[in-house]
Amino acid sequence: MHPMTEPRHILSLSGGKDSAALAIYMRDEIPQMEYIFHDTDKELPETHEYIARLEALLGKPIVRTSTQTRGFDHWWKVYGEMIPSGHRRWCTKMLKLKPFERYVGSDLVINYVGLRADEDREGYISHRPNIQSVYPFKRDGKVYADIVQILEESGLGLPQYTKWGRTRSGCFFCFYQQKIEWVRLKEHHPHLFEEAKQYEEANRYLEHPFYWSGTEALTDLERPERMEEIKRKWEAESGRRKVTDNRTLFNIINDVEEEEREGCLICQI
Repeated sequence: MHPMTEPRHILSLSGGKDSAALAIYMRDEIPQMEYIFHDTDKELPETHEYIARLEALLGKPIVRTSTQTRGFDHWWKVYGEMIPSGHRRWCTKMLKLKPFERYVGSDLVINYVGLRADEDREGYISHRPNIQSVYPFKRDGKVYADIVQILEESGLGLPQYTKWGRTRSGCFFCFYQQKIEWVRLKEHHPHLFEEAKQYEEANRYLEHPFYWSGTEALTDLERPERMEEIKRKWEAESGRRKVTDNRTLFNIINDVEEEEREGCLICQI
């Protein structure tokens, strides 16, 4: 028997646009909503700034579940200094799923997920019988343009990292990043790029080393000629150049996101 007869309403925030828009969207409909943020301790500074601004806008505290668990470096050591990858996603399990389930406990919970009606994927679906996931944007037919409108009308806007070309929230060394995003991280947060390189260097001593960006080490990717090659290839393949009257920032970010739908889904909720 569950300790609560009435369910808790919980919305996990990623530091990205969709979950932020959902929090604003549901604010008046579910005034008792609990907001939580799974801080991996490896977030971009822009992510922390965005969460703080959202918290002020909501007028309610956003619980940082990291105060109840250990961060990335602890689990990196536990997993033998093996950096995570698409096939070894211990980061998702230990830094997102486990903190969420620990926070929920055995209470009856309705978990609000920010997937849109124009997305063909699923978010976090718990196998625990006390957790039910719901998708208000899918329910109400809300698509990308609606999410941007919600954010703009609220005054929150898009996360600042989108201004320099980052398309996703989550760890600054997320292995789902495109190579162009690694280039931009190097240009805008060189100290974080250097930190990501240090994890790769430790990983080199494993029997089967893995690099954040697939088979290419960051020490190779950061060579000036290689960075320029990545930029040229990205521009040629995407056709995205500087914003013009016929090519708004909205269009560019939307198009980039179409290529970024795969990833750490618990980070997208």
